[in-house]
Amino acid sequence: MAFSVSGGTVFTILLISRLLESSMLNAEVKEGEILPPTIQRLMKGYNKYLRPFFDNGPVTVGMSLDIASIDTISEINMDYTATIFLRQRWTDERLVFEGNKSLSLDGRLVELLWVPDTFIVDSKKSFLHDITVENRLIRIFPNGTVLYALRITTTVACNMDLTKYPMDKQTCTLQLESWGYNINDVMFYWTRGNESVSGLDTLQLAQYTVEDHYTSVSEAVYETGNYPKLVFHFELKRSILYFILETYVPSSLLVVLSWVSFWISLSSVPARICIGVTTVLTMTTLMMGARTSLPNANCFIKAIDVYLGICFSFIFGALIEYAVAHFCTLTHADAHMLMYGHHVHDFEDEVNGIVTTISTHARAKRRKEPASTPTPAQTTLELTVSPSSPSGSEPKPEVSPPETTNWCLTALATVRKVLRTIYCCHVENPHHIDNYSRVSFPLSFVMVNLLYWTYYLYF
Repeated sequence: MAFSVSGGTVFTILLISRLLESSMLNAEVKEGEILPPTIQRLMKGYNKYLRPFFDNGPVTVGMSLDIASIDTISEINMDYTATIFLRQRWTDERLVFEGNKSLSLDGRLVELLWVPDTFIVDSKKSFLHDITVENRLIRIFPNGTVLYALRITTTVACNMDLTKYPMDKQTCTLQLESWGYNINDVMFYWTRGNESVSGLDTLQLAQYTVEDHYTSVSEAVYETGNYPKLVFHFELKRSILYFILETYVPSSLLVVLSWVSFWISLSSVPARICIGVTTVLTMTTLMMGARTSLPNANCFIKAIDVYLGICFSFIFGALIEYAVAHFCTLTHADAHMLMYGHHVHDFEDEVNGIVTTISTHARAKRRKEPASTPTPAQTTLELTVSPSSPSGSEPKPEVSPPETTNWCLTALATVRKVLRTIYCCHVENPHHIDNYSRVSFPLSFVMVNLLYWTYYLYF
C-alpha cells in the first residue's frame, strides 16, 4: 500500500513537470507558429534543470564585461551605479548541431535553456533593461557553445577611504559569483584576461578619472562550500580642480581678508571688529557647505577638514590679535599715567632734598668756629642729609645696611632677571603688535600650506 502511494506521488510530480514545460513552451511560441526543426531537435529531451557535463566534471564559464557608463559615485552612501553588458560563454554538449553557422535566438527562449546562476556580490539593487523587450541575447554555435549577454544597471557598494579627500584615490570592485554551484560544478574565468573588460578608456566621469583597472580570479569561501569568483578592480582618482575653485581658493582669500585689519588703526574699533566677525562667520558657513556632500557620521578626518580648520584658526587668530592689541593699548596708557605720576613725585622729593641739604649746609657754616678747619671726611658727613627729613635736622652720617637688607636686594635682583627672561617678548609699544602680525601671519600661513600640500600630495 505504501509502495503504491509513493509510486503515485512520483507519477504525479512527473506529470506536473511535463505540463509545466509544455505550458512554458506554448507561452513562448505564438499560436500558429512552430519552432524551427533544428531548435526542435535540440530541445527534444533537453532538461534545463541539469547543468552541462552533469557527470563529467565542472562546466567552465567564460565572462567578459563592457562598461557602458558609470552614472554616479556617492561618497555619502559609499557606492557607485554602473550600466554594464555582461557576456557569458559556456559549452553545452546537448546543443551540438550540424552546420557552420550560429543560431541567434530570441532572448525569451532563454527560459528553455540552462544558464549559470551568476550574481553580483556587493549589489544593493540591480535591474535588467526591458525596453522595448528584455535586453538579452542568446546565440548557439554548432559545437555547442552558448553566448548569453545581458544589459544590467546595478548599484554596487564600494568601501572608500576618505582621509585624503579630495586628493584621494578609490579602488572599487565588481565581483561576480555563482549562487548555487560550487567549484565542483562550475568554474569561472575571464575570456581575455585584463582585456576582458572594455569601455573604461572612453568613459567620462564628473569628478574622477580611471587610472588603472585589472581582473583577478579567486574563490569565495562560505559555510556551504567554495564558490567560483571573478573580480574586476578599477582605480579612480578624484579631480581636485573643482575643489580648488570651490573651497580652497575662497577659504584662502578669507584668510587674506582677515589680515586687512592689521593695516587699520587700533582706535577704529567698529571697522576691525566688523572685519574679524564677518570673516569668522563666512568661514563657518563655508565649512558647513563643504560637509553637505560628505557622510555626516564617519570616523574620517579628511584633508579638506584639516585645511578649513587651518584657515579658521588663522582667521580667529586675527580677531584675537586685535583684542590683545587693544587691551595692551589700554593698559599701556594707564601705565604711562602711573609712570608720569611717579616721576612727578620723585622730582618733588628730589627738589625738597636739595633745598634741605642747602639749608643745613648754610646753618652748619654759621656754627663753625673760625679756628677749626673741618676735614674732608667731616664735610662729606655734614653734607649728607636724610632725604626723608623734611624739617631740616642736623646731618647724620651714613650707616652701612645690615646683612638682611643685602640679601633682600639680591633676591629682588634675581626675581627681576627671571621676570625679564619670561617677558622677553614684551612689547613696549602696543602699536608694534600689528607690525609684527603683518609679517608673522602671512609667513606662517605660507609655511603651513607648504607642509599641507607636500604631505597630502606626496605621502
